[in-house]
Amino acid sequence: MRTRPLKVALLGCGVVGSEVARIMTTHADDLAQRIGAPVELAGVAVRRPSKVREGIDPALVTTDATALVKRGDIDVVVEVIGGIEPARTLITAAFEHGASVVSANKALLAQDGVALHAVAEQHGRDLYYEAAVAGAIPLIRPLRESLAGDKVNRVLGIVNGTTNFILDKMDSSGAGYQEALDEATALGYAEADPTADVEGFDAAAKAAILAGIAFHSRVRLDDVYREGMTEVTAADFASAKNMGCTIKLLAICERAGDGGSVTARVHPAMIPLTHPLASVRGAYNAVFVESDASGQLMFYGPGAGGAPTASAVLGDLVAVCRNRLSGATGPGESAYAALPVSPMGDVVTRYHISLDVADKPGVLAQVATVFAEHGVSIDTVRQTGKDGEASLVVVTHRASDASLSGTVEALRKLDTVRGVASIMRVEGE
Repeated sequence: MRTRPLKVALLGCGVVGSEVARIMTTHADDLAQRIGAPVELAGVAVRRPSKVREGIDPALVTTDATALVKRGDIDVVVEVIGGIEPARTLITAAFEHGASVVSANKALLAQDGVALHAVAEQHGRDLYYEAAVAGAIPLIRPLRESLAGDKVNRVLGIVNGTTNFILDKMDSSGAGYQEALDEATALGYAEADPTADVEGFDAAAKAAILAGIAFHSRVRLDDVYREGMTEVTAADFASAKNMGCTIKLLAICERAGDGGSVTARVHPAMIPLTHPLASVRGAYNAVFVESDASGQLMFYGPGAGGAPTASAVLGDLVAVCRNRLSGATGPGESAYAALPVSPMGDVVTRYHISLDVADKPGVLAQVATVFAEHGVSIDTVRQTGKDGEASLVVVTHRASDASLSGTVEALRKLDTVRGVASIMRVEGE
């Protein structure tokens, strides 16, 4: 074993960063054996240096992250500060000064992963980011390495624990959205401002990363269709149960029917109770992968939290340090397929539409005509009515999103349609 330690700079020492530092210390002997050399925490960049950080030598703490990554003797920079800047500038500087990088920064990788991979390649350094998607669940490496000889056709997953906890609570207890959100906040699953989670921004960033790796094409955050879950109601769950379904916020990345393009989207969807993702409870994550040779694979586990995310960071750290010792680098960006990203309108799936209509003869015929005129075939219809008002629930066969949008726009113009109460896609069938 080499006795000279590999030096690690840690950017950020919050929930995840403090766990990374703790594991590096408590598991130092095991990590050294697995890597082939000791690893040494050489510096920790923070915003508030006066805060007491148990187990970390105060002499290692600095507020000058730029100087830390530019030291020249740093072998690996671990970035867990999040956000776009200063993370982007710091990671770029780390590459330029000879360090490889391990990051958990999904937002940055979804937005600027192409540029960061290019800088890493230019300087012969690694960029690893297993912790950016689904916490402790091994997902990036299986897609990037284990399935490198296969053709992935679809990635379907629950990649945000906060939203899954809320929807699971609504499903199991009949709670409304706000009530479930309040409980998630009280338990620490939801941030004080939950927008990034409940509006799908977090999941969309992860979808962009997954799609790029799975389909060997460049997919940016702006390419991902995003729809939040704040409008999901108890009535939607009641309808889902009538269909033998539940509701999940899904990240869906798939090849188009002709295989010449890909789509990436995040939105609430009904899925059958028989689908493996339907049984994912609480704040857990799960990702379902479909490929030509291996068929269907499912990855499941805790998708967030300090220790689980730190586990993924340390796994990358071990891999990068091994590469450093051997003088090699691991897989970089693979975008040779260069498949274009199709617009949401091209996506084909089934739909569940709930309409508030007048309770009188001929309404169903009018609604059916609108669907037919836009080429959307109806599978089932359920109608309930009382005192001149009625609820009409229509479930369609597979149709394009553009056709469905045209149908809904036309329905809203009918005098007999008081409102479109809910539109939800039906997936996993």
